Amino acid sequence: MFDAVSRDRHIGAFRRLTPRPYARARVLLFPHGGGSASYYRAWAAAAPWDVEFLAAQYPGREDRYSDPVPAKLQGVAAALAADLTDRADGPPLPTVLFGHSMGAVVAYETARRLTAAGEPPTALVVSGHPAPQLTRPGRVHLGSDEELIEELRRTEATHRDILDNAALIQAFLPIIRGDYRLSETYRPAPGTRLSTPVTVLYGDRDPEIHAWEAEGWREVTDGACELRTFEGGHFYLEEHRDAVVDLLTTRARKASETSAISWPSAP
Repeated sequence: MFDAVSRDRHIGAFRRLTPRPYARARVLLFPHGGGSASYYRAWAAAAPWDVEFLAAQYPGREDRYSDPVPAKLQGVAAALAADLTDRADGPPLPTVLFGHSMGAVVAYETARRLTAAGEPPTALVVSGHPAPQLTRPGRVHLGSDEELIEELRRTEATHRDILDNAALIQAFLPIIRGDYRLSETYRPAPGTRLSTPVTVLYGDRDPEIHAWEAEGWREVTDGACELRTFEGGHFYLEEHRDAVVDLLTTRARKASETSAISWPSAP
């Protein structure tokens, strides 16, 4: 058994924002477009001792600011999956994947690659995004800076204090535009089908996803698919974070109960 306490804070592009050295399962968090690993810092801090939350750090932001962004969303997912399968920090923990908005399809594409590698996640939880085959095309990434900022205001995807700060928003716009490009040009390719159970979360006033688009996630897996609706818009997560963290923790603990891995004792 490996020494869990000595694990590094990084697994490739994944960040251990609040390490849980005695974790029995883990949740991998995939940020929304324009988001970064630090968005999930409060989530990681709220995790119980036996479940560790790690957040993906996409290229082009925070400590990966100088890293080039792949031309396609599948390239982002392929690199993340490679980080998880080419590990050096001990045996794999039972793993739940969670992604919101653009992060939902990044998580899905990562799950496909882990499944193809023989290491499928124990659960996939997606939020605020239509099923992959129903992804909406768009041209926001081709618009002017003003049009892009207006879209950010409409979706409430960026805090107002950033949007109202001209110098700050100009620094963020290239990253945000690049993520819109990844999202709006994404089309799922034929390939691995999931057997992993899928849970779909979305806000009842979210203009970015309708009920029938959420239902479409049933088509990506041979496993069970459950839908859950929250009050709120595209970022219902802000108001319902505790409920979502609890759901993810429950999924992860359920996975750990059926795992054959030997666990370190709690402190």
